Amino acid sequence: MAPFPRYAIYYVSAPGTDLDRFGAQLLGYDAFSGEDLPFPDGIMQMTPDWHDLTRDPRKYGFHATLKAPLSLAHGKTEGELLAACEKFADASRPIPVITPVVDSISGFIAVVSAEPSAALERLAADCVREFDSLRAPLTSGDRARRNPSALTPRQCEHLDRWGYPYVMADFRFHMTLTGRLAAERREPVMMMLRNRFSAVGLKTLAIDRIALCRQERPDSPFRIVNHWKLRIEDTSDKKRHRNYR
Repeated sequence: MAPFPRYAIYYVSAPGTDLDRFGAQLLGYDAFSGEDLPFPDGIMQMTPDWHDLTRDPRKYGFHATLKAPLSLAHGKTEGELLAACEKFADASRPIPVITPVVDSISGFIAVVSAEPSAALERLAADCVREFDSLRAPLTSGDRARRNPSALTPRQCEHLDRWGYPYVMADFRFHMTLTGRLAAERREPVMMMLRNRFSAVGLKTLAIDRIALCRQERPDSPFRIVNHWKLRIEDTSDKKRHRNYR
């Protein structure tokens, strides 16, 4: 098993925002404070096994993965990872803006992007590449737990190169709300979550921050160590630069 603590770099909504509260309350866990939360009113009456349905995503907090959980390479420190996150956030870049919707992905339900976003795919790929020098190689046990026989050849290549199969062309933005559901459960749970998400009134979502999260032990949840707002690319400066060339 990989050594602990483990770290991950996620997109998270800013603390206290409607989206942050929506996800944290549904999962029953706040990754900013590390506290368990009561589920929203009425959800246990509608879905009595909600605690079980959200067990898997609860330990990660409400997030979208940009750099999957990793152990630090030999000689690397948490301080170096924090500094790398700060440097990454301070590099100006286009900020992806998506239309968030609730949908099914690989059998579980999540907030996803309504359509593909090239800017979001670039951001995720940049995260995968730029933090990889801090990542310890996968152990044979961790690789086996990814069940390589069920992956495509390209996903196996990703797993061996980047430590995670669902990167680059296989990346799909998702903020998970449930574990995998049997087909007969999926539709009613998804409709319930879509109704709750519509009440948030979120028409667009800027993927404008990263968070460094830490898991102390295999049985402990991830908690946010720090988070940074991404620096927005100044397009007016680029236009002026092109005009003066």
